[in-house]
Amino acid sequence: TFPDGFLWGAGSAAYQTEGGWRQGGKGASVWDTFAHRPAAPPGSAPRGPAGGDVASDSYNNLFRDAEGLRRLGVSHYRFSLAWARLLPNGTAPVNPAGLEHYRRLLGRLRELGVEPVVTLYHWDLPQGLQDAFGGWASPILPQLFRDYAELCFRHFGGLVRYWLTMDNPYVVAWHGYGTGRLPPGVQGGPRLGYRAAHHLLQAHAKVWHLYNDHFRPTQKGKVSIALSSHWIKPQRLTENNIKECQKSLDFVLGWFAKPIFIDGDYPESMRSNLSSLLPEFSEVEKKYIRGTADFFALSFGATLSFQLLDSHMKFQQLESISLRQLLYWISSEYNNPQIFIVENSWFVSGSTKRDDAKYIYYLKKFIMETLKAIRYDGVNVFGYTVWSLLDGFEWHRGYSIRRGLFYVDFQSHDKKLMPKSSVLFYQKLIEKNGFPPLPENQPIKGIFPCGFAWGIVDNYIQVDTTPAQFLDSNVYVWDVHQTKKLIKVDGVFTSRRKRHCVDFAAIRLQISLLQEMHITHFHFSLKWSLILPLGNLSLVNHTLVHYYQCFASELLRANITPVVALWQPMSENRELPASLAKYGAWENPETVQAFVEYARFCFMNLGGHVKFWITMNEPPVKNLTYTAGHNLLKAHAKAWHLYDKEFRRSQKGKISIALQADWVEPACPFSRNDQEVADRILEFDIGWLAEPIFGNGDYPQVMRAWLHRRNSVDLYNFHLPYFSEDEKKLIQGSFDFFALSHYTTTLVGWEKEDALKYDHYLEVQMINDITWLHSPSRAAVVPWGLRKLLKWVKSKYGDVPIYVMANGIDDDHNMMHDKLRVYYIENYINEALKAYTLDNVNLQGYFVYSFNDRTAPKYGLYSYVANQYEPKPSMKHYREIIDSNGFPGPETPKLLCPEEIASCPECHFFRTRKSLLAFISFIFVAFIVTIFSITYYSKKVERRYK
Repeated sequence: TFPDGFLWGAGSAAYQTEGGWRQGGKGASVWDTFAHRPAAPPGSAPRGPAGGDVASDSYNNLFRDAEGLRRLGVSHYRFSLAWARLLPNGTAPVNPAGLEHYRRLLGRLRELGVEPVVTLYHWDLPQGLQDAFGGWASPILPQLFRDYAELCFRHFGGLVRYWLTMDNPYVVAWHGYGTGRLPPGVQGGPRLGYRAAHHLLQAHAKVWHLYNDHFRPTQKGKVSIALSSHWIKPQRLTENNIKECQKSLDFVLGWFAKPIFIDGDYPESMRSNLSSLLPEFSEVEKKYIRGTADFFALSFGATLSFQLLDSHMKFQQLESISLRQLLYWISSEYNNPQIFIVENSWFVSGSTKRDDAKYIYYLKKFIMETLKAIRYDGVNVFGYTVWSLLDGFEWHRGYSIRRGLFYVDFQSHDKKLMPKSSVLFYQKLIEKNGFPPLPENQPIKGIFPCGFAWGIVDNYIQVDTTPAQFLDSNVYVWDVHQTKKLIKVDGVFTSRRKRHCVDFAAIRLQISLLQEMHITHFHFSLKWSLILPLGNLSLVNHTLVHYYQCFASELLRANITPVVALWQPMSENRELPASLAKYGAWENPETVQAFVEYARFCFMNLGGHVKFWITMNEPPVKNLTYTAGHNLLKAHAKAWHLYDKEFRRSQKGKISIALQADWVEPACPFSRNDQEVADRILEFDIGWLAEPIFGNGDYPQVMRAWLHRRNSVDLYNFHLPYFSEDEKKLIQGSFDFFALSHYTTTLVGWEKEDALKYDHYLEVQMINDITWLHSPSRAAVVPWGLRKLLKWVKSKYGDVPIYVMANGIDDDHNMMHDKLRVYYIENYINEALKAYTLDNVNLQGYFVYSFNDRTAPKYGLYSYVANQYEPKPSMKHYREIIDSNGFPGPETPKLLCPEEIASCPECHFFRTRKSLLAFISFIFVAFIVTIFSITYYSKKVERRYK
């Protein structure tokens, strides 16, 4: 959480939200004039009705806005005074209606207990000052600004403790008077831009001294200036690039911050690069400007970053949105000032209404980074202001984006405020003062039951059928004097011996690595395309089959249970025999019968060693047609019934299908629409294949209803086939357990925000929580998603036995970075433990993906470099969890489990007849002793006789 007394607020600016541009005696501002121009130069602000004439109409809805603040529970509200509303021409006379408007607002804030943070000037210079003097290009403006500030201090100072002289002078000077992109639109080039900035600094200093000398003793407030900045990082970590990054910050933030917070003068990098372009401060002016801020007011977000920052200001480096690093830099550069974040957030599309998930997750990121800066980096941040309270006119972006917590329908007459999902998020965050640890996310202590399957996955085992040297019947002579090689002796042979499984060196190595992990189960897939290259029994790869037999039997000898998948789609042909892939693959009904025959062959040849079967491992639902899925389900069901009827009794195994099942979470947890989208995706991703098998024998009703709607409304032709009643009976219940692969969690919403991540077919927007931990491949690490998934499976399909057949993450090759996988494994297993102990999920096994980097690069628990396997720290950590059977605590009762031995057909006869074996052994020994005695005494008697 944040420190006690931390300030939480929201903000707005007069021109963005007030409207009422001709009401109550208000004069015109440069923004009014700019927006009313008939033509819009490229890149400038929108014109005509897109301006701020009405905007959010806050001028006529003062109490509406105050009610929004009350609902949020904020401690402060930042708003700006419209200079032209108080002084229509920029100077006297004063407009009484303007004074009364802001008095009413400040009075209402006092009633609510909300602290006002008031900006004197937020870009809306009175047009009269621009016309008469040339605006900030004139040296007269600082004095006129001082006069305006004095008016405000006298009339409002008793109700205001925090004053900001102006907002983001960089934008006013550079784009108002240099590039002309923003009002007043003067294209004066760099020289005029730097002169305007010079006057802005002088104006700020005058106002600070005015308050300090005449108003601080009685009003006891504080005054600062809102400075905006980006963050920049080097293209490559070289000394020159780092200097260029420093220069970029100097030219944007340091331009104003260094004179105020350090020495009254511009950064040296600006002085040396700009020479005569940059105005000079006299020594008196330097002293006058230095120290004219009571705190560092920072603005960071969408207005400057990535939008109004000219590319040459980046000095060929990379712009970033890292608020934490910027806060640390400010703290280091400017002598650890007190920092008040007076504007921060991101934006959503102008078409987004109330479920603003993207906005929420950027807000979450920025606030988390602020907290880290405080807690980890020692940065002195005392307040945070979200921007903005309500939707409004977004400067050069017009109404194409929204930044408000409250939604405003700009086309409506009454302009009601409607809370977005971000209101609920921010409201709860304020209540909790940050992110206190949630009880449900805390790790628990406990252990898994006896017989829990601890496993590892290798999609395809390393197959090396090269015969061992002991099978070679040739005789060789070693030429030790010349070639140093073995020379075969023609015509000379030794006796051949029978092949043994130990002849496969690759098997011995893999088994030894698996034993080192202390796992109980090993999951791998067979290669249908290699076992039956033609797709039928006319051509069988007996060598490969023998290799698989040997591998399974050696696993059993090592007391490791083989878990074998008949088919896993991996390669270009989805690991189908070429003849099947060529003629439609799973689209072709003949593939169903071919799979059944292949399954029969595998059960017959490997079933003596394999008692744990997966028909199909992770069928690719994202790339599967409905017809292919239909046939795939029938193939699975027929293979299951084949095993059940013909092999189960003799082989005593179990069999099911393994589905990929990543969790899907509504992006806005408070949104019913987002929840509906999440439910729909779960049915399409998991329920499509799970419901027929584990449910009612047919596809999910959600799928049928959705496809019917899409086909009728949008003229799509996505046909979801129907099962006959016999097929439903065949498929329903064709399982012994529920096997799933789980890797990550995704967020979904219904509001279309990013076209590249929007699925038009399912009407779903993929959202990224940028605060989540991510792997190098951008897979999100969300341990609690596994627990939610397991609970969902239980709620939908009952108390079915569940195995997590694959769970893993990629990471960098650097051994030091394996801490991500260590974190991943520990936390995902702990969430699985919660599902087992707290939610009573019938969880019976957990498998890590993957065995090694050779077969699954970057995912392995063993690295593979220069033909050598090396255990990573994550392997050793997983082994510790296996040895402890979970996470035992001081109060965890000890679980005495009988020693379990994997099924070994060759050993079964002996294990079940131990008494008989002991008796036979005794008879055998007695027989040998008797024969020895008879022989010995017979010879002795014979010698005596002779």
